[in-house]
Amino acid sequence: MATQVKEKGRFEMWKDGLNKGSRQAKWHSYDCEIKSAINEFDRHLTGTAGYTKLDWRLVKAMLWVETGAGNAEWRIKPMQIGVVGDPGLSALLSGNEGGDIIMPPDLKENLNFNNARAIPAYNIRAGIAYLLMRMAKFKHQSVMTSDLKTYEAPINRGDNMTRIAVTYGTTTEILRKLNPQAAILRPGQVLLYRKGTVKRVIVGWHTITVPEVAKLYNGGGDARYAQKLSFALELIKCGVEATCD
Repeated sequence: MATQVKEKGRFEMWKDGLNKGSRQAKWHSYDCEIKSAINEFDRHLTGTAGYTKLDWRLVKAMLWVETGAGNAEWRIKPMQIGVVGDPGLSALLSGNEGGDIIMPPDLKENLNFNNARAIPAYNIRAGIAYLLMRMAKFKHQSVMTSDLKTYEAPINRGDNMTRIAVTYGTTTEILRKLNPQAAILRPGQVLLYRKGTVKRVIVGWHTITVPEVAKLYNGGGDARYAQKLSFALELIKCGVEATCD
């Protein structure tokens, strides 16, 4: 009796294709671009609360999962950010979710919808920026400006901390910090203040792991995303690392 050969499912066929593809040079064509981009983000974000350098191989694995060199999009949008129906690029460029903090100054100035959708170097950087934006933990905090001078604000009838902060270009948090004794305001008092504003700042990071990337970057769009990413990452780790200038 002949043994029936079980037909491979889509995921197994995908793994076979990735195995074969990983031995072709074109699948490694973005290695140096990825490394360069990550170095830019590392220089910009090192020093923020709890930041650890991003593993370039994880980003490469994301490219393999998102498109792969067998896909026509590989030469245009390898990270697939900015495709039709994807809200990631809009969220990144809106300035409302922390993308302006995550992006290095040069990228913040030059990245736009058009080049992110047409130029691989920008698409890769947009994808990394969106990933890091989703991994960052943000909070609004009072931040003093570069003006180191301490000023005085006289208290008038009807004044409160909020009105004084708005009038003198500072925040209630800074006022309370510099004037801990001023629980009740009375006309004739003088409060010390420094110039400041409330800004969104990075206060921590989610651990950048395969499951977190699948949840926060892919957002559940592909039920096998984490499995694919793990498989691609292991293939990359077993390969030869690219040498870049």
